[in-house]
Order: sequence, then C-alpha cells, then structure tokens
Amino acid sequence: MHFIFYVDKSGRGFTGSGSQRLTTVADSFQKHLAPPYMPSAHPIYAARNIYIHTVEMNLGASHPLLRVKSIAIIRHLLHSFSGNPRATAFWTSFSFRTSGFRSLETSSTSHLRPILKLRTHGFLGIKSRAGMKNRGFCVDSRLESSSAGSGVSGENNKKTGQTDLYIFNTMSKKKELFKPREPGKVGMYVCGVTAYDYSHIGHARVYVTFDILYRYLQHLGYEVKYIRNFTDIDDKIIARANDLGENPLSLSNRFCKEFQVDMAELNCVPPSVEPRVTDHIDQIIEMIQQILRNGYAYVVENGDVYFSVDKYPKYGSLSGRKLDDNRAGERIAVDSRKKNPADFALWKSAKPSEPFWDSPWGPGRPGWHIECSAMSAAHLGYCFDIHGGGVDLIFPHHENEIAQSCAACNDSHIHYWIHNGFVTVAAEKMSKSLGNFFTIREVLESYHPLALRLFLSGTHYRSQLNYSKSQLENASERLFYIYQLQTLKDCEECLSGHVRQSIVQPIPNDIQDCINRIQNAFASSMSNDLHIAMALDAVSEPLKIMNDIMFTRQGRKKKLRMESLDALEVKIRDILSDLGLLSPSYSEVLLQLKSKALKRAGITEDEVLQTIKERADARAAKNYSESDRIRRKLAVLGIALMDDPSGTTWRPTIPLEEEEHVTS
Repeated sequence: MHFIFYVDKSGRGFTGSGSQRLTTVADSFQKHLAPPYMPSAHPIYAARNIYIHTVEMNLGASHPLLRVKSIAIIRHLLHSFSGNPRATAFWTSFSFRTSGFRSLETSSTSHLRPILKLRTHGFLGIKSRAGMKNRGFCVDSRLESSSAGSGVSGENNKKTGQTDLYIFNTMSKKKELFKPREPGKVGMYVCGVTAYDYSHIGHARVYVTFDILYRYLQHLGYEVKYIRNFTDIDDKIIARANDLGENPLSLSNRFCKEFQVDMAELNCVPPSVEPRVTDHIDQIIEMIQQILRNGYAYVVENGDVYFSVDKYPKYGSLSGRKLDDNRAGERIAVDSRKKNPADFALWKSAKPSEPFWDSPWGPGRPGWHIECSAMSAAHLGYCFDIHGGGVDLIFPHHENEIAQSCAACNDSHIHYWIHNGFVTVAAEKMSKSLGNFFTIREVLESYHPLALRLFLSGTHYRSQLNYSKSQLENASERLFYIYQLQTLKDCEECLSGHVRQSIVQPIPNDIQDCINRIQNAFASSMSNDLHIAMALDAVSEPLKIMNDIMFTRQGRKKKLRMESLDALEVKIRDILSDLGLLSPSYSEVLLQLKSKALKRAGITEDEVLQTIKERADARAAKNYSESDRIRRKLAVLGIALMDDPSGTTWRPTIPLEEEEHVTS
C-alpha cells in the first residue's frame, strides 16, 4: 500500500504531546523508510517545513503511527493540503480518546471536496469522494492532474479493493451491481412521513433501513446527497387538525419536529435536506403545467387537475400491475369526472376553511403523488440514483411518481428503486388506519433506542418483520451482550490508562488477521443487499478475543496486548458506527438498559439489591431451595443474578415464563 505523508517535523503550530508525537512519526519514517522530499515548488510547504514521506507498508486499523491527540494537528494538516493542486485523493481516520471536534473547518480544502464524517464517540473520519478509505493522512501525488475530475485513478481504485455493492432493484425484480450515475457521488430520495401524528415503528423501520444504507454508502466513500421529505399538507393533516381545533400547518410543523426527535433517538443521521411540500408549491405548479403541456393531464370543472394514466403506456412497470387491475382508493378518490377511475389528482381545488395556494387553475393545493416528483426533481434533478420507501408505496405512490415525472420530462429516470418490508402485528401490516400500531415514543418508554434499532435491522430489510415484545427483549439482551458481557466497556477502561511506549511496532499478525476477517465478513454481508444481521455477527469473534486478552492468564501475557485491544476496539467501533449502533458512552448505554429493564419489571434497583441480600442470607444459611426460588423470581422479571468471588451483581435478561418454573 503506497502512502505519502505530509508531516510538519518542526512541530510549529502544534502543542503538547501532539507535537512530540508527530515529530516522532517523522523521525521514525526517516529511520526506516525513504528519505523525505521537500517540494520547493509549493511555498506553503516550504514555509511550514512540511516533509513528504513515501511509505510502503500496510498499516493496521489503529496502527500507533497514526495516533494523534490534538485537533490543532488536524487543522494544520488540512490547511497545508490546500496549497497542493495534485492532492486529488486523500483520506484519514485519526483515532481520538476525546470528543468535541464538531467545529472542524474544511473550507481551506474545498478543492479536494472531502466528505467530513464526525462521530460523537470521538472518531474523526474524512473520506475521499472517490470511495477510498484508509488509515492515515495521505495524498498520492503520483496522480496526474488530469485525474482530478474523478478523484482517483483507475489503478488506485483497484488498489483500494473497494467492495462492489449489490442491491435489490424493485424495478428489475433482481439484485443489481450498484453503479452511480456520477462516479463517487450518489443521489438518494426517500419518501418521508405525512406529519399529522407521532410516527410508529413501521415508519421507524423505513428510516432506520435507509439510514444504514446512507451510512454504508458513505463507508464505501461515496458523497451522498440524501433527501427525505415531509408531507406537511394533506387530507389526513387537515382532518386531524379539524378534530383538534388546530391550524393544519401548525399541526404538521409540530409533528415534523416530533419526528426529528424520534429519528435522533434512533441514532439516524439527519439527511442532507428535508424539504417540505409547502416550501415547494411553485415547483409543483410548474411541473403540473409541464405535464399539461405534454398532454398527460386534464383539468376538470372547479379547477381540479388529474393525470391520465391511459396516456402513459408504461404505467404499472414498477408494481407489475396491469392497467385494468387498477382501482380507485388509497388516496385516489372515486370521481365521475375522471376519464379513468385510476386517474389521480395533481392539483386539488380548495374547499372551505382549508389552506390553499393560488394557481393557474384557481386556489387549491397539491395532490399527494406530485409532491415527491417535484421535490426530488428540485433537489436531485429528473435523473438520480436511488428512490426508496416502504413496500406499501410501490403502488400507487411510486408508480404514479414514475408516470408524472416521465410525463414532465421524457428523460426522467431513477436507476434503483429500493423498498423495505412491512412491520406486522399478528400477521397484519402495522398502520394507523388499522389501529394496530405502536408509536416510537411508546416503545422507547420501555426499551432502549438502540435496542429498537437493533430489532428493526435484525431481519433482512426486504422481509416482513413481526413486532413482538419477545423480539425486543432479544434485541435488548444482545445489545447488553455487545456492550458489556464481551466487554467494550471493560476494554475502554483498560485502554484509558494505557500510555503507549512505542509508536513504530505493528500489531501482532493474529490480530491483524482477525481484523481482516472482520472487515471481509462485514463487507461481504453489507454489500450483498444489506444483510445487516450477518454483518453484525462479524463482531462476535473480536469481542471474544478481547475478553481473552483482558481476562485470561494467557491473554494478559500477550505481546503488544494493549495495541491489540486498541486495534480490535477501533474495528468494532467502526462496524457499530456504520450500523448506527454506537453510543458516545458505553457506560451510559448500560445504565439505560438496566433502567429500562427495571421499568419493564416493575421493580426498583433498591428492591433488587434487597432481594440479592435476602438470597445471600439464604445461601449463608444453606437454604439453597430458597436461594434458587429468589433467583427464579427475578429471572421471571427479566433480572439475572451473577455470582463471582466479589459478590453478586445483576443484569437485564430475557424474562423467563412463569409457567416454566415450580414456585414454592
């Protein structure tokens, strides 16, 4: 692997240990690698005494050479790169033990067009727009200036070993190799909520699924423009507002904000843009006018405008439905003025006391389907890479979107249509109309947000997911297992007191091999149509190895023990972060998991501790049947007791069924 490091050996502009550490890095390169080269052609480097080092080596995920502890270093290096016209590809992932680097400025490197990824747990990652990601701050100056447009040469792209992503395309009904329209960039539009109530976990599954896709595309190095809209004016919004005696736009604005709170709880990264219908009325009217000019729509009395499905021969290409099978319903009102019952409204004339906007056809508001066509075109153009949503949107919503977008622009084309499966309750789709839904808020009263996220992503995204408390209990158990029982928390505590004595020794081969296996398993699972559950399984092996290193006699004697732990923890952090399952604090998650378990059990921690004392007294009196009864009683509530030489502690567990036990 070829790296070129830019290092300020003088340490000017750096402070404390960061300066000393970076100077040591430069010294080690001089001793073991090619001599530095001073690019006198670039005054910015000459002024700052920047040395360039060519490095031929394979650095591990958290190789000590790459450790720095000062944000000033990163700022300085970013600024230094701004003067290099040949710096067409660069990538970095410095590992920090502190957080708070949200204010990092990259304006001085705008010609490099980096993707800045700030992780709240303390990792700072900057990925190249061409898709490469590696460890170290590097620029391959061998790239010719002619390659600046693509970001990375073909030769270099092969060296990165970037995994091909295969994704199921609803349009073709098969998995396809993902190839963005523009190399290194992805445009993605996901249909958002109609904001008239709190969102339920069926909604949560949609946006967790596409959040993971968003994260993974960024993991692969793509610059992603992710659009997720709000429908903030609609029949349902108006009806709910009338029931509550509230202004419809005020109500929808309130629930847009509540939705954003829910998404933040579920650790979903905010999209690039969250457009609202009411902010795009002009674009919607313009698109309807174009559809009318092209002969695909008609105006009826009182100013309603309808799309004529008979005019679009390809109607049904996404859903596979024949035109004769289509019927009115699902927001398509039965109306004798329609030429075909399947024709759908582009513009609805205003009714008394409803919000309205002026249009060439009179006052009114948009139909449901035209909103997304207009907003996606406004932010991504008529041709973009991914359009997504729940499987219930395939027909009629997405089918109608295709028809009206193509009617407005003959070249309109979305390359990949991606849909996730339903969340069901007792084999029925969860929906507000059926009244069988659980809001995100309701579920989070009893379960940790990351446990709900893990539950939602634990079944392949295209399969139906049956909601049950037992499945949520399983997800909570697994989350606790990841964070403590094989113990990220213990690893964090172990590493917190570690002072690295040398920064030139690589990690052991067996640890590097493990990291390679993890990465390969994660990449192969995620790139095979987002098999998220299989990707998460990849962390099992390194967690076990970390436990062995920390707690077994042989592990404590392992050479480069701390470096091995550090490298494994970094890789697990990366995977959990890419899946949206990483918290800023391990301890906080564990405390919250225990708190939620106590709430579900209907018991306080003081009561648990008192029960533990009663059990200890029973054991001391050799009353083992009473001791077992107490243990079983707590186990039925979802509280597991753990005995060790220092005493008895408790943790959350999956509640046992009472009928499985004989009580005394």
